[in-house]
Amino acid sequence: MSILNYFSKDPDKRAGFIFDFIAPVYGLVDGVLESGYKSSIHLLNAEIDLNNMSVLDIGTGTGAWAAMFLKQSNSVQGIDFSQKMLAVSEKKHPGINFSIGNAEDLSEIADNSFDLVTASYVIHGVTADKRAKILSEMKRVSKKHVVIHDFVGRTPLFTRFLEFMERSDYKDFKKNFCKELQIMFPETKKIRSVQGSGLYLATK
Repeated sequence: MSILNYFSKDPDKRAGFIFDFIAPVYGLVDGVLESGYKSSIHLLNAEIDLNNMSVLDIGTGTGAWAAMFLKQSNSVQGIDFSQKMLAVSEKKHPGINFSIGNAEDLSEIADNSFDLVTASYVIHGVTADKRAKILSEMKRVSKKHVVIHDFVGRTPLFTRFLEFMERSDYKDFKKNFCKELQIMFPETKKIRSVQGSGLYLATK
């Protein structure tokens, strides 16, 4: 994919270039994120019994967040739009079923297919209208639970720099996402975790 896509006005082309470009080294970040993921999955377990659940991870990247569910869930699947990311994830996590897909259009997945649908550090990267489309699809394919693992509280400086380079919408996300969830779901909850991360829980 050409570097010109980074400067494209089309956010999908820009995101595709960024994630294909960083895929070879992105797995190195997993080690840094792992302690935060473990803390967050512990907090999630206190809210939702994950035993024997079927889980779908949207925008799975290298599969690090999806892998947190492997010990308890009876099946874990991951979807991402980057072929290069999935090539890394398939090598690292052979116990997870990975496939190409667009978070805004999960039409190949039937309604109410998974007990829990989740996404980690995905939703903040897109504009409010795209967040609404993604949440709508996550809600549709979930039987009950939608879990967003993302920014909560103060974002570390280096992370803010990365989000600037990515041209993400994380500032608007942090300001408005709770309200956006409440519009779509009857029950919602925000839980602060570590390293500026946390959980947004939504129940159908």
